[in-house]
Amino acid sequence: MVSIREVAERAGVSVGTVSKHLNTPHRVAPDTAKRIRHAIKDLGYVRNEAARQLRAGQSRTLAFVALELRNPFFGEVAHAVERRAAESGLFLVLVSSDGDPARESQYIDMFVQQRVRGIILASGTTRDTDLELLAARAVPTVLVDAYAPSDRFSSVSVDDVLGSNRAVTHLIEQGCRSIAFVGGPDTVRQIAERIEGAEQAVAAHSGVRFEVLSMGERTVAAGRHVGDLVAARPARERPDGIVAANDSVAAGLVQSFGQRPGLRIPSDIALVGYDDMEFAATTLVPLTTVRRPRDIFGRTAVDLVRDQAEAKGPLPVRTIVIQPELVVRASSLRCSAPRL
Repeated sequence: MVSIREVAERAGVSVGTVSKHLNTPHRVAPDTAKRIRHAIKDLGYVRNEAARQLRAGQSRTLAFVALELRNPFFGEVAHAVERRAAESGLFLVLVSSDGDPARESQYIDMFVQQRVRGIILASGTTRDTDLELLAARAVPTVLVDAYAPSDRFSSVSVDDVLGSNRAVTHLIEQGCRSIAFVGGPDTVRQIAERIEGAEQAVAAHSGVRFEVLSMGERTVAAGRHVGDLVAARPARERPDGIVAANDSVAAGLVQSFGQRPGLRIPSDIALVGYDDMEFAATTLVPLTTVRRPRDIFGRTAVDLVRDQAEAKGPLPVRTIVIQPELVVRASSLRCSAPRL
């Protein structure tokens, strides 16, 4: 294995100058930097990044733990995180808990052992014991799309109780009197809060029924499956308004109902999605949905982690709650929307 000393000898400079070029290249004269680059290329020198981080006591790796990667929402958040991380000179490692707290614990243990620069948690299922570990080790940690359970962690989230409340209130204002929430499980914090918001909206209006149609996954296929079950009910037993856990589930419902001439959106069932993904406006019937700002989530999370990592004293803690926006499109407008 080629050593940094061999690179220095080939370039005709000191070991310290090579080290300076590797760590702070802007502080090395252009001609000297050129000789060092040529020496590195000629010798095939590969930097031992793990050893460098151990000596420096600081990693350039940022970890992002998503709830699920099949949901495009988390992919877009991760994209925003990666762009902001790159601007900050950091490299991103992306993993998914897939809703499994035990799996997430394994990832967190690994990241702590690797002394990552910071961890962004966007799973909604993080165990208290894992958060205690991160706090005890003073690992810069930010929760995304979740509220921090204590004042030891920064977080950036959307008020999902309010978002779901607005969605259901909108359906009721459109004349719906039997509302269903499609999604699950309620062990996921975001789902539990959206159910809570729906229940609050229903409780505020007399004569409105409410049910939860739970599912283990939140995919287009899962939405189609639940849609088929709803369509198989007698007409009088079907909900006339549905709030889906996300836009993927809502898209599956649109596909299912669209195959049945006697079941129309929104005249028979008005529909609201969640997240306002890019495809929401281009489904067969454009989706009314609750918008959550993925770009703001990603950029803010990286900034909060960076602030903690660069702090000289106690880790600074900030709690940021973003207000959701209901984006109204054809799928919920019972008087003016096109029919399937």
